Amino acid sequence: METRAQLLVVDDDREIRDLLAGFLARHGFRVLTAGDGKEMRKALADRRIDLVVLDLMLPGEDGLALCRELRARSELPVIMLTAMREEIDRIVGLELGADDYLPKPFNPRELLARIKAVLRRTGGGRRASEPKSASILRFAGWRLDPRGRRLTGADGHEVELTAGEFDLLTVFAERPGRVLSREQLLDLTRGREAAAFDRSIDSQVSRLRRKLEPDAARPTLIKTVRASGYVFTSTVEQS
Repeated sequence: METRAQLLVVDDDREIRDLLAGFLARHGFRVLTAGDGKEMRKALADRRIDLVVLDLMLPGEDGLALCRELRARSELPVIMLTAMREEIDRIVGLELGADDYLPKPFNPRELLARIKAVLRRTGGGRRASEPKSASILRFAGWRLDPRGRRLTGADGHEVELTAGEFDLLTVFAERPGRVLSREQLLDLTRGREAAAFDRSIDSQVSRLRRKLEPDAARPTLIKTVRASGYVFTSTVEQS
């Protein structure tokens, strides 16, 4: 079983990204990297992240703006990095919700210690895909309530789903039109608990089709994309 936390290092300096990714991987973490806010959002959408190491000075949107965005939608742990030593930057970063702050240049071992401390303090990391106040998702006559964990049809009848089925359907409904691989779906639904070569996604998709599709043998809501994974085809409205 996979037990390693997954980190996301966001820094526009490729050399620093590669250095930290290699160092943290050698100390037992899984590590993804991003060079700006756009790449950060894609990584968060595609993977279950346990902690973000976020540089303050980034091209376009700076780290403070990205930290504010992260904190508005989740409680994902954030450690901010910056080459700026001004006290005001540290204070603003912490006020925006960063869990810790480390000025550059820094010793990678100090960052490692701070990452471990923050993960211990936050219970090992919280899912970025779990928003503070999830919206109601409506699609193809269905109503999905992520907070209440309820799925109801157009007639108001509630459909019983297992925990795994509900998590998988939520991941699909939050990412309509995107082709998601089995690895991505496992990561987003089960994260560090997922086992290598786990084929449970296929079984859960089959069960969801039987519960949601008029004809499970000819699915129109959750389609298979050959050699790639699955795509949720319905338009989704949030309220």
